[in-house]
Order: sequence, then C-alpha cells, then structure tokens
Amino acid sequence: MAQWTSAVGAAQLARLLNSQQDRPAGGATRRPPAYRALADGIRLLVLEGRVPVAARLPAERELALSLSVSRTTVAAAYEALRAEGFLESRRGAGSWTAVPAGNPLPARGLEPLPPETLGSMIDLGCAALPAPEPWLTRAVQGALEELPPYAHTHGDYPAGLPALRAMIAERYTARGILTMPEQIMVTTGAMGAIDAICHLFGGRGERIAVESPSYANILQLMREAGARLVPVAMAEGLTGWDMDRWRQVLRDAAPRIAYVVADFHNPTGALADEDQRRRLVEAARSAGTVLVADETMTELWLDDVSMPRPVCAFDPAGSTVVTVGSASKAFWAGMRIGWVRAAPDVIRSLVAARAYADLGTPVLEQLAVNWLFSTGGWEHAVELRRGQARENRDALVAAVRRELPSWEFEVPRGGLTLWVRAGGLSGSRLAEVGERVGVRVPSGPRFGVDGAFEGYVRLPFTVGGALAEEAATRLAAAARVVESGGSGGGESPRTFVA
Repeated sequence: MAQWTSAVGAAQLARLLNSQQDRPAGGATRRPPAYRALADGIRLLVLEGRVPVAARLPAERELALSLSVSRTTVAAAYEALRAEGFLESRRGAGSWTAVPAGNPLPARGLEPLPPETLGSMIDLGCAALPAPEPWLTRAVQGALEELPPYAHTHGDYPAGLPALRAMIAERYTARGILTMPEQIMVTTGAMGAIDAICHLFGGRGERIAVESPSYANILQLMREAGARLVPVAMAEGLTGWDMDRWRQVLRDAAPRIAYVVADFHNPTGALADEDQRRRLVEAARSAGTVLVADETMTELWLDDVSMPRPVCAFDPAGSTVVTVGSASKAFWAGMRIGWVRAAPDVIRSLVAARAYADLGTPVLEQLAVNWLFSTGGWEHAVELRRGQARENRDALVAAVRRELPSWEFEVPRGGLTLWVRAGGLSGSRLAEVGERVGVRVPSGPRFGVDGAFEGYVRLPFTVGGALAEEAATRLAAAARVVESGGSGGGESPRTFVA
C-alpha cells in the first residue's frame, strides 16, 4: 500500500525549485554540486510546507527532463534526501516526502508559536499583538452581564446575534454605506468568512484572482478548497493596484472570485486609492466576478492618512462586492469574531450553508464585541492598538536599517507588516537559518503563487524596543550564514527576556 497522500507533478516541482534561483545569495561564492543543490531545494520546500509531507514526487526521469539535468543528478539528490530522512521510497510505489523522526511537521500557514517557545525564539511569523487591556477584560465582563437571557435559548444563531448584526450594520451606515442587518452575517473570524464565501461561490477548480503577493493563510485556504489561483501583480511601491493588469485578468481569465485587501494590504502595507477601488468594482461587475474585499486592516492607520471610501461604497447593494471584516487584527487575534456584508440573498445562502459547517459563532464572544461597539470601548482599544503597532514599526524599521542596510523596503502608513527585499538573499534559506539562530520569519514565497517572491521576507510589527533590536541582530546573523553558503547548524539561540 502506498504511503503518499498527494502528488507533486514534475512541472510544478520544477517551477518551485527554479524560483529559489531567481535571486542567488549575494555574497556566496561556493556552489554545491548539482545533486546537493537539488536535494537542498526539495528539503527547503518540505520544511516550509510548500511541498506537503507524504507527497509523491515525480519519477527521476520526469523531473530530470523538467529541470534539464541528468537523471543521475536527480537519483543522487533523492538518495541524499532518503539518507537525511526527508524521502521514503518503495519499489512500485515511488518516492514521497517525509520528515526525520523527532522533527515537527512543517506548517503550511503562519500560525503563532506555542507560548512556551517564546523565551528562546523571537516570533516574527504571526502578525498579531497582545490584547489591548483593560478593554478585553471589560468586554468579557460586559458580555457576562448580558449573557443570562441568551442562556435560556438553544444558543445557535447561524446569522449571528441580532444585536451584533444590527450594530455592525449601523457602523457601515455611519461610514456612508446604508446597510441593513439582513446584509450582515457574523462568522468565526475573517478566515471563517472567506472559507464560507469560497465554498458558496468557488467550488473545486474555479479560478480565483488574488493579489501577488497576498496573505499566505488565505492563499492556502483557497488551495485546500481546490481553487485555481490567478495572481495579479501589485503596482510598484505602496501605490495599490495595477489596474491595467486587473482589467486584463478579469477580462481574460473570468475568475469566479477576486480577493483583495485594499486597506494596508497584507503583506506589503499598500493602500489602494479611491479611483482604483471604483475602477476595480466596475471591472468585476463587467466580468461577472464576485469581488471579496478584506477589511481586517482598515482601522489600523498608523500615520495621518486620509482614508478612501470602502470598496463596498461603489456597490452599496452588495451585488458585486462581498466585504469581510474582523475583530482579530484591530482588537485581538483571540477574539475570533468576523463578519460578512453582502446582498441579503447572498447572506441567506451563506447562513443556510452553515448547517453543514460550524452552525454559528460563540455567543459570549459576540456579546463582548457588541459591548465594545456599543460603549465606545472599541475606539479606545483600537487607538491603543495603533499606538502599539506604531511604536513597534518605528523600532523595527530603525533596527533593520542599522543591522541590514542592504535590505530594501518602503515604510507603510498603516497595517501590521513590512515587506522586505532581502538584499539578494533567498527568503527560504533565511527562514530556515533564522529558526536555528532564534528568530522565526516567513519567507516571501509563502505569499506568492508557484514560488514567487523568493527574494523577500515579511516582518510584522509585533515586537518593539530591545526585542526589535535583538530580532534584527539575529536576522543579520542568519543573513551572514546564508551569504557564506552555510546552514547555520552551529548557531544556537540566546534566551531573551524583554
């Protein structure tokens, strides 16, 4: 019986491997043998989760043809991977990826590290900050006071608590987009909202247009749903979208869904202007594409910014634009409350589908968010969050500029992330070596399609002060190892107490 559970084609694996060579390490002079380079490339793909564990690899001859190398090179690379525990084989069943005994399974998303590891590892993988106290505690206390009447019911509210739906609708109306409670569904975070939207509109094999780069966890969610991702390159710098490219993709590919983050885009921090928003809505409407606008970062402006109108302002009825919001980024990641704003018939379809998914969102957390919205606590908490993120951003920018002067980036005016071109180094290798020296950083290819952005890393505004300086110092140590062509195996992380 075969031990593999999925398969990676020769052409796909070749694209992923070739992307690692787009930006060779600037200071490296030693070139490993071809078989060693190939084995290292496959190992990196497995460690980053871009090739799953237990995925059947192509036959030696097929991969050799796709890579234009000899079959001997591929055979030697496979043998090296078997010796290291990253490949298993059986006659008649082929070869499939594995991880050595004792190694944790690689994550395909950007989940936070367990709290017990934080003494020795600086986590720059997850763009989330601690709760803005005392507002979390006050919100939960307020929710407990409101809970008794709901405790006498069955507790299932597939569309969300009526009071919270009405409050969210009022907030959109206050922003200039007339909204009824019937246009709102409360979800379990933004991820739950987008998952429901993809299942309603997408279906296996459907095309979804996405910004390139885009949020890694959403891209992986869409891949797992069987979508065919169509990347659309961002405009240069922090100027938002390239509308010529978007019009061409929507016209030629006719994707069923387009997913965008217009407000302080994750990972670049770009802010789309009002004209781009209007033109994208018009193009989506003409193409018959459902435009999913992710607003999870919309309240996280860190500088004096004149915010454009929301994307849904150009489609107030919600027939083309489906808007997703969340408390997780602006307030706290542990508050798993999100919402969808769309046309009432779309909301009814999403609600009906919940009977086969999660049935509803926790009542107590909905009451806590409703307390924040109705008392003004939300505004106070988000202002505190902006202050934390602003201080962290400024500290991280200063530290990276000092320790890694060849790394290039533009400082965003909002959001939670810095998108960095890593001075000609491989982001995948930086991520691997970084873990060895005590800093966890996601590589650029996690935010792209088919291995794009190998020369980038994403740095979130989650650490500040001395911890930001230490993170930059460790990144610089990892960069020196990658430049020298080493693996970083001799480094050991220091315990850091903030």
